[in-house]
Amino acid sequence: MRIFDTHAHYDSGSFNADRDAVLASLPEAGVELVVNPGCDVPSSRQAVTLAEQYPHVYAAVGIHPEDCEGCTDADFDAIRALCAHEKVVAIGEIGLDYYWPENPSREFQKEVFRRQIELALELDLPVIIHDREAHGDSLDIVREYPALRGVFHCFSGSPEMAQELLKRGWYLGFNGPITYKNARRAPEVAAITPLERMVVETDAPYLTPVPFRGKRNDSRLLPYVIETLASWKGVTPEKMAEITLENGKRLYGLE
Repeated sequence: MRIFDTHAHYDSGSFNADRDAVLASLPEAGVELVVNPGCDVPSSRQAVTLAEQYPHVYAAVGIHPEDCEGCTDADFDAIRALCAHEKVVAIGEIGLDYYWPENPSREFQKEVFRRQIELALELDLPVIIHDREAHGDSLDIVREYPALRGVFHCFSGSPEMAQELLKRGWYLGFNGPITYKNARRAPEVAAITPLERMVVETDAPYLTPVPFRGKRNDSRLLPYVIETLASWKGVTPEKMAEITLENGKRLYGLE
């Protein structure tokens, strides 16, 4: 199986004890490519450092809605500067998160989101969108920028929202939660999503698939996601891995 993990946070402290061992082991486990998105300036810098160290790792840089409190022009300038690196393939993880009451204000999140979208358009980069409990506003903002492209990571919206995004050329990210018993919407979304618009991801160290739910996630567990998706779409897991690998390369300009 040839696998592209399109979204994993190997800069996370969860990997401090064995980061190099895990990253070095991925190619022999069939994981050919990984994109590591940042969530603020320091983690974006670390994502770039990891991409420099490992040929199979690429970086995305951005300011996550949960981490945008107090971000300044200097932070945006730092993200812009990091985009010049040859292994930075997207701006992300950016978006809206209305789940946690202690998050920055919705208005400020939207402002930070729009600024990074405009940067992506200026630099002709795709975006990686985080949308948690903010489906309406996320879709409204994306509609403001018809030329914007990228992926809704860990897509959790309705089939109707998926349809609108697919019509606009977006990719949808599928990960561990599709293997959970309570995954009701995911099969409906997968049913209407063409194979050529699906990408797979771990969001490591989070969202570990069944049967390892509750443990730390990493890219070597992606076959569980791929097998679930393949069974829903009526293709072999190998075929699903191949298709999502090619989709990820197209999304991030790595063909």
